[in-house]
Amino acid sequence: MTRTGIYGGSFNPIHTAHISLARSLISQGLLDELWFVVSPQNPFKQTATDLLPDDVRLHLTRLAVADEPRMAVSDVEMHLPRPSYMANTLATLREEHPDRRFILVIGADNWLAFEKWYHWQEILSRHPLIVYPRPGYPIDRATLPAGVTLAETPLIDISGTDIRRKLHTSTYLGEGLKPSVWEEIKRKGYYK
Repeated sequence: MTRTGIYGGSFNPIHTAHISLARSLISQGLLDELWFVVSPQNPFKQTATDLLPDDVRLHLTRLAVADEPRMAVSDVEMHLPRPSYMANTLATLREEHPDRRFILVIGADNWLAFEKWYHWQEILSRHPLIVYPRPGYPIDRATLPAGVTLAETPLIDISGTDIRRKLHTSTYLGEGLKPSVWEEIKRKGYYK
């Protein structure tokens, strides 16, 4: 059974830290492949005024993984009720792809708030989780329940918030973005 990592987020925009994390998890043998699930509405975030439309974020994310054979982009949450709850997303994916074992990939910040997630017990009972480190969110490996793995991945200090802020300056040259994504953002004038 294919071990498919599910990495959800707004990807506003997707950046090289997202891709590096996915490559690391795959190269370590923790996953066979990883799907980026572009979320239309995170239940923990208010709608951002600088959130690009769903179809644009999907397109940019597809551009970012076009040369990554073990990565794909899913629009499953675009077809589900909003806000997007990962428990519903995973249930839909299980039904649509019974040949895959879905593994949820989340940051340490999300793990520390996991008990606030909708139907978090169901997620834990049905899916393994991979937690990746985030600066400022220490995780004690000894406290993790069965089925939850703390990944050894590099800490890359790139955030979508910082990139969006830098896009408003004339000196930004696309640092932290794959060239195809940067070129599309420039060409279409996104985030201006």
